[in-house]
Amino acid sequence: MSDGRKIIHVDMDAFFAAVEQRNNPELQGKPVVVGGRPDSRGVVSTCSYEARVFGIHSAMPTSEAYRRCPHAIFLSHGNFEEYRKVSKQIREIFHEVTNLVEPLSLDEAYLDVTENKLNEVSATRLAEWIRQRILEVTSLTASAGVSYNKSLAKIASDWKKPDGLTVITPDMAESFLTNLPVSKFWGVGPVTAGKMKEAGILTGGDLRTWPLWKLTAAFGKSGPWYFNLCRGIDNRRVEPTRVRKSLGKERTFGEDVDNLPELSDFLENLCETVWRELKEKQLDGRTLTVKVKYADFKQVTRSRSYYSPLPNLTSFTDTALELLGESEAGSRPVRLVGVSVSSFIGEDGPGEAHQLLLDFGNSSVSQQRTNTPKYA
Repeated sequence: MSDGRKIIHVDMDAFFAAVEQRNNPELQGKPVVVGGRPDSRGVVSTCSYEARVFGIHSAMPTSEAYRRCPHAIFLSHGNFEEYRKVSKQIREIFHEVTNLVEPLSLDEAYLDVTENKLNEVSATRLAEWIRQRILEVTSLTASAGVSYNKSLAKIASDWKKPDGLTVITPDMAESFLTNLPVSKFWGVGPVTAGKMKEAGILTGGDLRTWPLWKLTAAFGKSGPWYFNLCRGIDNRRVEPTRVRKSLGKERTFGEDVDNLPELSDFLENLCETVWRELKEKQLDGRTLTVKVKYADFKQVTRSRSYYSPLPNLTSFTDTALELLGESEAGSRPVRLVGVSVSSFIGEDGPGEAHQLLLDFGNSSVSQQRTNTPKYA
């Protein structure tokens, strides 16, 4: 089960909102929502723990967040320059411990500390040291999870949020996973968790009773992942040089949608979420793709590539809506819509990629249609 690796997952607590509260004393102790205006079709990027008391969470429509907590303070445009500055400070702390750091976003990362610069044999003590250093340098709290693989470390970091530290040793893994709700497993989203619930799978123990063939039949190529996950098996390495090929979001509807304005609203929300993540991860992509899956499960994509990245959210959204209009959405029922960005700057040489697009009507290059250890 364990090959002796010691992995730490560090996750900042309500990062964007915490930075805003730190920089503005008037926001401290108050419900703060970052991302979108209450009267917009935007979504919540993150929110303070004072706002979470009201059931607000990331990716929730801001209109719903306002309904739940009308006295919350809504910050429609986060200060990403400041977030990146603080993120850089945090990553410098990580590299004081190890060079095996795999950032997942501005506010979280995996660290392999099996061998480390501080010559500390206890991953738990290293996690405590990292959290204390982050607090000293940034005045912000972080939660950490310590285990022998990435998925367990990530589960652990979320266990005692905020400002928590959880350790899952090899000896603890089986009992911990047995009682863990499947919704807490890394890689099990709300839709899959719902499908598992319908099948009588509520916990890791339930999941472990299903043989591999049955999980594969029910969940396709994700079946082997779930089979290993509930047994504490995850052989992925911490990859400091991991290259992301694309970034996107999609939405599967509870009921098929055949109303084009409604589909456009959903797509706009997805565009705002993807755009925010692109800025957070400092990614610039030149290809935008819209995916549509019809009620009969036939799937099509519409893509458009440019010499330079799309310059702003308005252009990004307008292009996505144009691509949606080139599908049969609105005239055929749709069960899923998605948007993604690829061809990131730096993948195939610098060229002139940082020149901004101004005239989208004339600048298109191509338009494609595809049917397609010790821890304590």
